Amino acid sequence: MEPRRPPEYILKIFADPTHVKDIIKGTLHTIFFHRYFPSIRPSSLEVLDLTLPVVVDPELETLVDTRVAQLIRQLSSTTSPNSSVRGQIAVQFFEKRRRKGGGLAWFGGGKAEEEICWEVWMVEVTLAMPRTEAERTKVLKAMETTLQKTAMKIVTIVNQYKEHIPPITTSEANPFPYQIILNPRSENWGTRIGIF
Repeated sequence: MEPRRPPEYILKIFADPTHVKDIIKGTLHTIFFHRYFPSIRPSSLEVLDLTLPVVVDPELETLVDTRVAQLIRQLSSTTSPNSSVRGQIAVQFFEKRRRKGGGLAWFGGGKAEEEICWEVWMVEVTLAMPRTEAERTKVLKAMETTLQKTAMKIVTIVNQYKEHIPPITTSEANPFPYQIILNPRSENWGTRIGIF
């Protein structure tokens, strides 16, 4: 039996080179603010006249900054002056479970725990390259609108869909490990059977 696929939530972000870093950081921190279960000291980030939550955790902040910088470098290297460029960044949350059966763990040949993904947030980033002042004004308005819609979508999702969140069974600081990955491969029938 194939394990159940975790829910995947898709967020669309639209930004120009000036605001892309803060918009992506703000979006990622908004996700973590609602899915990071240790006690935190809340903070905020002002992006385009919108106040977004920030999780103050040095390890998380370093990872977010690193991945955002990598995505921006990638977007900048493929930028063409006449069009927009797209990239993706995903946040995955995992649950640690004891491995079932299999004698390998007894003999030191395997881990006693495995990480099972229980939720994925796919952030699709479109980097716009406005050339004129009129285009800049249009892009700024579009960025404000999409950022506000994205923040509201995150809040709606986390309030509406909770049944898939695993129980907290440990007293560790963070019971659910996470990953932030760039341009994850999409799961289709070809990748599932190993063709691609």
